[in-house]
Amino acid sequence: RGHPAMRLGITEILLILVLALVIFGGSKLSGVGKALGQSIREFKKEVGGKEEEATSAPAEAKEESKGESAAAGEPVGPAVTLVMAEVNPLDTIVGQTDTAFKEKVEELSGGSITVDLQASGVLGSENDVLDTMLGGGGTIDMSRISAFALTSYGAEKSVLLSVPYTFVNREHFWKFADSELAPEFLMEPHDNGLGVRGLFYGEEGFRHFFTVKPVNGLEDLKGMKLRVSNDPIMNGMVAGLGANATVVSFNELYSALQTGVVDGAEQPIANYQSNAFPEVAPNLILDGHTLGAIQVIITDDAWDKLTPEQQDVLTEAGKYASEFNRKISEEAENKVLDELKANGVNVVEVEDKTPWQEACKDIIESSTKDNAELYQQILDMAK
Repeated sequence: RGHPAMRLGITEILLILVLALVIFGGSKLSGVGKALGQSIREFKKEVGGKEEEATSAPAEAKEESKGESAAAGEPVGPAVTLVMAEVNPLDTIVGQTDTAFKEKVEELSGGSITVDLQASGVLGSENDVLDTMLGGGGTIDMSRISAFALTSYGAEKSVLLSVPYTFVNREHFWKFADSELAPEFLMEPHDNGLGVRGLFYGEEGFRHFFTVKPVNGLEDLKGMKLRVSNDPIMNGMVAGLGANATVVSFNELYSALQTGVVDGAEQPIANYQSNAFPEVAPNLILDGHTLGAIQVIITDDAWDKLTPEQQDVLTEAGKYASEFNRKISEEAENKVLDELKANGVNVVEVEDKTPWQEACKDIIESSTKDNAELYQQILDMAK
């Protein structure tokens, strides 16, 4: 029958198997995945700590402060399902932000709201999703989009968020996102009759140029073919930097860099790594020309079918998801950047961005002239 110390129960065997999976399977996780996982655990631990602190309060205090928390386990309205679109996989920064929002909505609504999160572009590209939502199709209720994706649909204020070198750092962006201006920007499409409204902001990091050949400064970009999205502001920015904007499908970008169709491109740091671009373009210059601001929107039809209590749930869950995004985005990006440097990527810091801003002066002025006062308010938030 063996030595007593060698007799293991089912629980002990399962624990050994789990530990083995963690130890041996963990090595296969990507840098982005590891960084995100750690950041999420830390965030939930931080939030959980606050919850534990609350549960240790006297019973009398608990009774007095029941309010929303006491009702969190009870349905706050009739059952409703909201279909939410995401073009990226769930293991990305934006995908994890969506998941945090979904879980918090379902928790606070007491299960009365189910968020059917459809990721990895299964409901179409960002433009396809917006066409469906704005067209009143009724099949998509919410979506995570680029914060300036609605500019081509007539949202003028959102243009200001895509202007190069608007935000000097993340803190500057979050000052805007926490300001009285943010709700005004989020509600612009509703106020303009587009049929959607924004719920909250987030970000996936600053966008930087990466190239096949080393780039040590602004002058090295001159004459290069740089892939950017087919957007007037991005095209104007590249022209101002003395380079040539080249339209290439994102799915074809790796091979375009590999074959010399383009000399470089731009993406947030985490996306640069997760798409294996360092293999073909191992030079990264941290110019931070645009912040990858994001927002979650909902159709007015979907919003209007919710009870006031359910609408409050979406608002509160949005605040939670925004803070969640703020926590994991920067930490994940910093960890990935350290990993890129350790793996031999040539990372160049840009100490003075003034020459870059001067080079983009024309496109900055032409893009902000119709909302110059509003744009100045955003710039002043950096102080």
